[in-house]
Amino acid sequence: MSSRTGAGVAVTPQMLRFSFAVINSRNTIENLGLRPLSARSVVLSVLLGTHPPELPVSALVALGGAFGIAAGTVRTAVSRMLAAGELAATERGYALSGRLLTRQRDQDVGRTLAPTDWDGRWWVVTTLDTRRTASDRREFRTAMEGAKLGELRPDTWMRPTNLPVGCDRTDMILTHGGLDPARSAELVETLWDLPALDRQARGLLDGLEEAAARLESDASAAGIAPGFTVLAACLRLLRVEPQLPEELAGSGSAAVLRTRYPEVEEALQRRLRRLFRRAQ
Repeated sequence: MSSRTGAGVAVTPQMLRFSFAVINSRNTIENLGLRPLSARSVVLSVLLGTHPPELPVSALVALGGAFGIAAGTVRTAVSRMLAAGELAATERGYALSGRLLTRQRDQDVGRTLAPTDWDGRWWVVTTLDTRRTASDRREFRTAMEGAKLGELRPDTWMRPTNLPVGCDRTDMILTHGGLDPARSAELVETLWDLPALDRQARGLLDGLEEAAARLESDASAAGIAPGFTVLAACLRLLRVEPQLPEELAGSGSAAVLRTRYPEVEEALQRRLRRLFRRAQ
């Protein structure tokens, strides 16, 4: 027996029991090996999760305080992000700018359960410009990973057509075509390390449960930091996890993570709203 969530991905009772199991250990988040967030990471993460992605400086400083980051350090990070074109000053405060808006769109797609229907075709993206700088290559790679494509070889990226892939660049060709089903399974193993992604998703599911418990039990501002950190790690994974069709996806751990994430995020958002109101 199974239930269906989101765009139709089947979630079995066993998966739900795993996802919502009570985590007895109180150090799950620490055992995930997540690095402490810098001032820039805190500012970037909160804006990426805010719609529209704009907050007053008082809110950014208050959130930094929950991580033990001094107000001056947060303001310095904001100034550097402004100079780098990552933020733009607004009447209300500061907003994401430039390529970070694309990253937010990719992140939002990553949180949504993918369609289960697939016609067996694959997208292929190839770049035309072979004389790119190292910076251009990094930008192209980031764009391809954000669009959930896998690298077949340098400058050639692929994914199944169950998700759309946009092509608004003049330096690349986007096409699609069919592939023998047996070759599709082989290709998935070449493009993505699904066992590693599944291990990360399962670890983050444990982290989400502990984060939810901490958000409920710790009313102090410091109680925000663990949940914020693990939720940010979830978004980083879900942004690049390929959201493959059911016949190619293997384990459903990432799908369960996408189902559980919004519930824990809402608990965090309630805490953030209270924190930001006090900071005004």
